[in-house]
Parts: sequence; structure tokens; C-alpha cells
Amino acid sequence: MRRRLRSPLPQRHGLDAARLRLPEVGAWATVLEHLVERLPRVDPARIEGMLREGRIVGVDGPVAVDAPYVPGSFVWFHRDLPEEVPVPFEVGVVHRDSDIVVVDKPHFLASIPRGRHVVETALVRLRRQLGIPELSPAHRLDRVTAGLLMFVVRPELRGRYQTLFRDRLVVKEYEAVAPVDPGLALPVVVRSRIVKERGVITAQEVPGVVNAVTRVELVASRGGLGRYRLVPETGRTHQLRVHMAGLGVPILGDDFYPVLREKALDDFSRPLQLLARVLEFVDPVSGVLRRFESGLGLGAWESPGEWGC
Repeated sequence: MRRRLRSPLPQRHGLDAARLRLPEVGAWATVLEHLVERLPRVDPARIEGMLREGRIVGVDGPVAVDAPYVPGSFVWFHRDLPEEVPVPFEVGVVHRDSDIVVVDKPHFLASIPRGRHVVETALVRLRRQLGIPELSPAHRLDRVTAGLLMFVVRPELRGRYQTLFRDRLVVKEYEAVAPVDPGLALPVVVRSRIVKERGVITAQEVPGVVNAVTRVELVASRGGLGRYRLVPETGRTHQLRVHMAGLGVPILGDDFYPVLREKALDDFSRPLQLLARVLEFVDPVSGVLRRFESGLGLGAWESPGEWGC
């Protein structure tokens, strides 16, 4: 296996530099010509400016603005960051050792950089907070879901921990607050087919082969609300939210299901009442059974008056 080239640029704001490999075939005379075509969302004047400032580098150093195109070569650069709304909640460390870090991610904080959320993500915050530049995610949580999230400390171990989640070898338990329907027989195992199309913000249940399975239990009820235990056997996008809405008891604070409602990125009120409560697995490195439990709670259940329930 060919070893990945190490970036000549250090991390910035906890982020790795972007790396581009120049195609073997092409009619570009210069690197600038190629980058202008390769990065259509970036103003050509901005690309030229980055070259003049020495912000785009190759294996031998900064790439000149008139540098000739070299097929198969690599360039690195840091992308301009989007303007982000600071998420005013801390990431709590639940466990840390030489192999993994397990944290309690707050509501509204994305797990990893993507789209409009880059610096304000759990991964970037933790790389800076813990001083672990090579920290990588073992799995992800939705931005609006709170609770346990696991990261891998050493790059050589990332695949082993990610495989646990891919192969469904991790027992995951969630807690949710939602209305109680006296006519709904619980516990129940929901089995359906969930599909999410690229570019569509919500997922849909459709006829076909089952690909999403969730066990739903009512743990306690009070004042028309229920505290639910959700145990997913699969990990489809928005699975728990789709299944709860499909049962007629949508999770409180859900702005996607059953009806999509627009919410401003700086509105941190009424978070989705869904919490990743438990992670349990046999450690692929030590062989020891590990179990982690979140220290967070759900406001609609613990402080219903403050939450408006």
C-alpha cells in the first residue's frame, strides 16, 4: 500500500490542509489554470492571490503564480473558513486514554467539519482543546443530537474502531422525550426502509426491503410526555427521528419530522430531545468490554417548566 504523503502545511484552527492531486492528463499550462477550473466556487482572483501569498504549496515549497502544470503532482492549501455562529456549549470529556476519547457532545454542535460547520465542530474543538492534532472520529452524531461520541487518538487504530460501528458491533442506546399515545402498544420493534436522497434534507420511509430497525420502549410517563429508550440495530440517517414520527410520537424539538420547519443557526432554544446515552463494545485493541454512559440529560424531562412543557 502506498503511504500517504504528509502535508507540508501544519494544521490551522485544528484543521488539516486540503490536498489536491493534479490529474495525469490535461491541457493546462500552469497550476493556476488548473485550480481555477478545479475550484469553480472560488473567485479566480482569490486563487491567484493565494499563490502570490505562498499559501498554496507543493512538496518543494510554495507554488509560484506562474508555476507550470506538472501531471501527478500534489498541492496543499488551507481553505477560507465560512463565517460561523459560535455554539455556546462545552464538549465534556467522559473518558480519555492512549487509544480513544469519548465525549458528551452538546446539542447544536456538529461532529465533524462539513458545509457551514467547520471550526464549530466537536472534532476541531477537541483537537485544539486536548492537543491531539491527529484525533479522528470513530462515528458521528447528528448536529442536533447530544450525547456520547467517540474519537480515535492514533491514526493507525482508526480503522479498527470505525469497523466496530460499520459492522454493528457497538450496542447503542438513546433516550428521547416525546408525547405519549395511550393507544400505542409498547415496547415495539419498528422495521422499515428509510431512504435519503442526495440534496434532500429529510429522509423518507418507503416500501421495500427493510434496512432500518429500532426497538422503542416507554421508560416513564408524566403529564402527557414520555421518556423513551431507543435501541437501534441499524444506523440509517435520521433513523430514530423517522421511526418515532412514524409511530405518531415525534421527538420534542424535532424541526424535520413530521413537518420540516426552518430554524436559524443562532437559535439554540428547544433542542431536539434526543440523547446518545450508552455505548458498549468489546475493545478491538485490549479485548476488554467497555461501557460508557452519558452524563447529560434532556431538558424537557428534567426541567419541563423551563422547557415550556
